[in-house]
Amino acid sequence: MSTVRVDRNSRRAFTLLEVTLAVVILGMMALAIYRFVSANLVAMQASAALNENNAQYAGLANLLAEELQDLPPGQGTLAGEPFKFEGRSRDEMTWICTAGPGLLTRYAVGEYSVTLRLRPMEKGNRMQLGIVRESQDDGSSAGENQSWIPLIADLNSIEIRYFDSRLNAWVDRWTDNTTLPRLVRLTIDRAGSAVPWEAVLALRRTPY
Repeated sequence: MSTVRVDRNSRRAFTLLEVTLAVVILGMMALAIYRFVSANLVAMQASAALNENNAQYAGLANLLAEELQDLPPGQGTLAGEPFKFEGRSRDEMTWICTAGPGLLTRYAVGEYSVTLRLRPMEKGNRMQLGIVRESQDDGSSAGENQSWIPLIADLNSIEIRYFDSRLNAWVDRWTDNTTLPRLVRLTIDRAGSAVPWEAVLALRRTPY
């Protein structure tokens, strides 16, 4: 009878060095996957925040365009003045309207004066854009029916310009009680953004 010799070296286990190398490789692969997934999640969150921010400004532009296009020419329905505090533009624009998009309510009675302006936020030196509406009822005292409606926060400044077709130029104030500007341009400096947001609103009912 012949005996079979078993080579013990052919069935030896992994050495400690080999196990260590395998663990290191797996750890590097796990770290690479984690960084890839983390980077994609951060990009998705930033994209969602940017889309939400852009939607806010698009809503603001639509709101103002709808209201300004509905204003009748003349009768002092629109006025604008440039203001600057601490080197930052804080221009204001005022219009007269009844209940509707410009007043942000459909149940008001009578005419209201609505002013688009900035005001400081409670914390820090950033500003908040909103509208101040006040009843034009002669029976109410000044400030009695005044209310503040916030629109967008975390701003640095706002610049409002009006296109005067008679001058073929942009002007920084509007005081003409007989007509409306053809275009209104808003330039808003947003906190944390190197590029300001800008919109040009056309007043379709402006006489040519």
